[in-house]
Amino acid sequence: MLAGCRRALPAALGRALRGRAVSTSWCPVGTAFDAKQQQPLRGGAAGRDTGLFGVPELSCPEGFQEAQDKALQESEQLVQKACSTPPGPETVMIFDQLSDSLCRVADLADFVKVAHPDFAFREAAEEACRNIGTVVEKLNTDVELCQSLRRLLVDETLMSSLDPETRRVAELFMFDFEISGIHLDEEKRKKAVDLNIRILDLCNEFLIGAHIPNKIDKHVLPEHIRYNFTAEGNYLQVAGLHADCPDDLVREAAYKIFLHSNAQQLARLEELLASRNSLAQLVGYDTFAHRALQGTMAKNPETVRQFLEKLSEQLSKRTQKDFQMMTKMKMKLNPHNSMLMPWDHPYYSGVLRAERYNIDPGLYCPFFSLGACMEGLNSLFSQLLGISLYAEQTKRGEIWSEDVRKLAVVHETEGLLGYIYCDFFQRPDKPHQDCHFTVRGGRLKENGEYQLPVVVLMLSLPKSARGTPTLLSPGMMENLFHEMGHAMHSMLGRTRYQHVTGTRCPTDFAEVPSILMEYFANDYRVVNQFARHYKTGQPLPKNMVSRLCESKKVCAAADMQLQVFYAVLDQIYHGKHPLKKSTTEILKETQERVYGLPYVPNTAWQLRFSHLVGYGAKYYSYLMSRAVASMVWKQCFAQNPFDRAMGERYRREMLAHGGGKEPMLMVQGMLQKSPSVEDFVDALVSDLDHDFETFIMDS
Repeated sequence: MLAGCRRALPAALGRALRGRAVSTSWCPVGTAFDAKQQQPLRGGAAGRDTGLFGVPELSCPEGFQEAQDKALQESEQLVQKACSTPPGPETVMIFDQLSDSLCRVADLADFVKVAHPDFAFREAAEEACRNIGTVVEKLNTDVELCQSLRRLLVDETLMSSLDPETRRVAELFMFDFEISGIHLDEEKRKKAVDLNIRILDLCNEFLIGAHIPNKIDKHVLPEHIRYNFTAEGNYLQVAGLHADCPDDLVREAAYKIFLHSNAQQLARLEELLASRNSLAQLVGYDTFAHRALQGTMAKNPETVRQFLEKLSEQLSKRTQKDFQMMTKMKMKLNPHNSMLMPWDHPYYSGVLRAERYNIDPGLYCPFFSLGACMEGLNSLFSQLLGISLYAEQTKRGEIWSEDVRKLAVVHETEGLLGYIYCDFFQRPDKPHQDCHFTVRGGRLKENGEYQLPVVVLMLSLPKSARGTPTLLSPGMMENLFHEMGHAMHSMLGRTRYQHVTGTRCPTDFAEVPSILMEYFANDYRVVNQFARHYKTGQPLPKNMVSRLCESKKVCAAADMQLQVFYAVLDQIYHGKHPLKKSTTEILKETQERVYGLPYVPNTAWQLRFSHLVGYGAKYYSYLMSRAVASMVWKQCFAQNPFDRAMGERYRREMLAHGGGKEPMLMVQGMLQKSPSVEDFVDALVSDLDHDFETFIMDS
């Protein structure tokens, strides 16, 4: 990613990519998401069935057992091969093959267990995840396997002969051994394995508990608000916070009921935090946060704490001003109850945005049809990176829902780079969250061919009526761009080793490409290329885009302060143990000290904080990644969002390495400097400043 230059491909990889023609089964990406395209895109092989993602075994739930057995058998052979092979580059390749054989089943199962509409598939995938996770934990404490890698790492002559990526991957594999307690005696190693397995189980249980609705006797609530909740006999189900509801009483009731403390979930969280701490201390770390932050941009909890404290300090006055504006608005709309409470923040900040900038999502949706947005992404990637998206026909059994679309990602000279499965629409039992899943990582195979990456983008878009296109709100459009940023990282992080492919990199760097895409989604020059009224063809007026962007800065300091609160809470929970107080007392104290709005008695928001599972001790990553993305945007793309030379530089310096290079070195390569904590804070705070021209015009 520097002007006019592309990362040199290994000769074998170049041979594997050259000469691939455009497939006749491809069609333009916008067409695939057209409302008229009601049936799945299927190819000419009508009689040829396959399994999920083209994996033959996965044509039925029982196939997970077969795929798992095959992977475990292959992994046993690779372990034996690793232990008997003399130290050298081949050692690293064998370790990566071992990782790939397990990840090809575990990663796929990780998606299927949450998204497949068939419970039998979800259950089989869950079991496969657990079994492979157990095997991985045991391998990470296999002394003989570790010794085969250590023989390479201690040989200075051999290590100096390795290329930087191979050397880093070897060190990362050794790091996995060390954080799992390979240096401990046999009894303690077994304890580490048991703790890891218990942590996996607790994470799954906590995630399930975090999304279970709470019930309440319907007679407890005033009759005039009961219709807002799902009735179940004499009970009402409260499944969320109803944050956008204009009725203060509904929001208050939802907040108090949905966040009401649950003894079972509380016990799970306390055991999860204690187990993580025990594991960290067992393998030689002061806290779980110290273990989790090794190898990240931040490197340690001390840097994270400094970052969050400085950011909170800079936000303080702006946040208070935001709270004052919200309080005035609440007094105006509800004079009898003017005290600002936690359930008011999302609602009244939205009211202020709409009032000041006349932002009605209904005015924007007609300009953001899904097909148009996909063509917009296609156009942007083509200009910036030389990449096109094509819809590809699927075989019977390859997809899990008829509205899933498969995209081929094709480079203008390098050919087919990989596949993106787009699971965009709501359906029963599908999680209401926007996610990117790696299903198969890219790597250079032993025969010289490149194993193409496969990912899923999961959104929760409402289905349109037959004959009309799916229309996106501005927030949905931005989320689509965000998730496609992850997908491009997966496609372009074309590393030799799947262990570091694409988004397999430190968490506080992994969000940079996706957040950077949000800046493109909010730039008029980009939006103007695709935003057309689906009936009239009229382009979205520039002042509407400007108002939309400026509206996001209203109460943005308070929104960011809320994120700081979540990140601080996460750091305390994963800091020094035993915790000085209960998790709820810590929540109360931290909320009032960092966030500023009062704690509500008998609530336990932390029990719904599902990010504690996947982002344990790393929730700060969203803020730090946003700071880096902001700097990259302002320095490299704000002047011209279609600058091909800068796009190539971005690919070369930041996307191409996956996790095969230290994150701060990638940032340094792109920005031509190593940013400090102060730089991160300044970047975030400067994003809150209003554009003077738009502000004056709208005033």
